[in-house]
Amino acid sequence: MRRARIAGVGGGLPPTVLENADLETELGVEPGWIEARTGIRSRRILRADESIVDLAEAAAREALETAGLRPTDLDAVVCATTSAPWQFPSLACLLHDRLGVADAPAFDVAAACTGFIYALSVAEQGIRVADYQRVLVVGADALSQVCDPADRTTRALFGDGAGAVVLVAEPGDSGRGVLSVRLRAAGSAWALLTLPAGLRRPESFVAGVDPWMRMKGQEVFRFAVDQLVALTHDVLSQAGSTPGDVDLFVPHQANLRIIRMVALQLGIEQDRFVQNLESCGNTSAASIPLALAAALAAGRIAPGQLVVLGAVGGGMTAGAAALLW
Repeated sequence: MRRARIAGVGGGLPPTVLENADLETELGVEPGWIEARTGIRSRRILRADESIVDLAEAAAREALETAGLRPTDLDAVVCATTSAPWQFPSLACLLHDRLGVADAPAFDVAAACTGFIYALSVAEQGIRVADYQRVLVVGADALSQVCDPADRTTRALFGDGAGAVVLVAEPGDSGRGVLSVRLRAAGSAWALLTLPAGLRRPESFVAGVDPWMRMKGQEVFRFAVDQLVALTHDVLSQAGSTPGDVDLFVPHQANLRIIRMVALQLGIEQDRFVQNLESCGNTSAASIPLALAAALAAGRIAPGQLVVLGAVGGGMTAGAAALLW
């Protein structure tokens, strides 16, 4: 049976940087408050005249270039997002048009911050059963736009961005590619992290309805740590490995405290975890491919290395994947 291998990675970030100092003034907190609680120093923010489609296109073109492929080579486009500009067409169809993909299928997957792992799973299964040969998987979100301007819990965390990978079919006996994927959901915990549908404009607000994203921080922290630790063990067990075998962990860039606690509970040195949230913030579905792009640029990933991806998001959802690079 075939495997799906990541052949290209790309990222797209908006040019506007929002530093902690400016945000702390707006939120009325003391200097250093945000970094001490999150590990974030700055984040990138989309402006009103900019589009998440632009970021997705930039990430996709970079991933295709590094994979040595053209848009017309693709068999499918799968986007993970919960902040597309339209209910329909999907972000994937808008990107399909921008790139000039032929008639390959294109669709979105919504699992909040876990979206990229969910989308990766869909694409990997399509390749494994020989429906597809080459699939573009994009994670793109702009959740800074749905944060209550006065909410310290969410506004300090979220930035905007897009990341992409190109998956290609690899012979199963090569050993390379996605080894295992595990997805979970806990619908009973849905109230921990929520965002109502609709526009966040004063004229569209309905009396008594809170239009903003809301998060119960401590409960989300506990859920994230528990799920990331358990799912890491699950995907590694399926792959015949242990945490000590992993060369690089690429976790969702949600909060430095979560990453540190996961590393502690797995008994793994923190320097084996990729971290770029200090300059990006939490970019939701974009965070894992953006972190992968940063790790590759820094020379931290080499062929033959065992890499684990993991994320937790609203829903509540969770997922992890183990792959041999």
